[in-house]
Amino acid sequence: MTKEGTGLTRDAGMADVQNQFDSRRIKIDQVGVKKIHYPINVKDRANGSQRTVASVNMYVELPHHHKGTHMSRFIEVLSVHRHSIATSTIPSILLDMKSRLQAEAAHLELTFPFFIAKAAPVTGALGLMEYSCTLAGSQTGEETDLSVSVCVPITTLCPCSREISDYGAHNQRGEVTVKVRYKQFFWMEDLISLVESSGSSEVYSLLKRADEKMVTERAYDNPRFVEDVVREVAVKLMADENFTWFSVAAENFESIHNHSAYAFLEFERPEGQQAEHGPLNGKSAIKVVK
Repeated sequence: MTKEGTGLTRDAGMADVQNQFDSRRIKIDQVGVKKIHYPINVKDRANGSQRTVASVNMYVELPHHHKGTHMSRFIEVLSVHRHSIATSTIPSILLDMKSRLQAEAAHLELTFPFFIAKAAPVTGALGLMEYSCTLAGSQTGEETDLSVSVCVPITTLCPCSREISDYGAHNQRGEVTVKVRYKQFFWMEDLISLVESSGSSEVYSLLKRADEKMVTERAYDNPRFVEDVVREVAVKLMADENFTWFSVAAENFESIHNHSAYAFLEFERPEGQQAEHGPLNGKSAIKVVK
């Protein structure tokens, strides 16, 4: 038997064990498949789009009376939507997951490397910077929740070390992970840039000597604790009413300690609160129901 619209076949007359009754009467919140490597297209402001490979997680809610879910159907959904995976199509993919798997709730996560051609600050030498990004969506009943996450490397220089030392100060590379819920489309490049401007200095893939001098001196002039970093990011996100909720986590891979320094905060905008400054360059609204 051929399933209409997919070109995929299902065997008739065989026992459907997954649909058998389960007497334990315990609902499972999320069941599905993880770490499917799959090619996708993502929007790229410089080139229109870029091809990348996502690690895909797909889950649905399993009712208490079903023994299991049909794992193959998750791959069927990916196959059907393989040419149209994007932030704007996540709600329709979630709806398809719910329909094919007869579920009340569905969850989708796509984590992928996103590349930006970045010029060194003095020489202008170009190198590709990689950023880990995640598009995520959940749909329960008629409500859809969408989020975007970016993980951005930065440099931080310790304010305390600079203050107490006769010369120099310890510095280190860190990572800032920002997750946002939003009302309208925005460029991931703008969110990445917002984070990069909140550390002591940006990180580059290619630096010549003149660039390295500028980066180290810039970091010395802009010391930041992890607490400073998450607060700087939060101030900028709070000023943009496009973001209805966000979390910020900063981790410094300390250069003189055998541990990392870490800070985290979360913010939800009260309904009706206005931003003090203009939004990031946004367009094409996506409705998010919380």
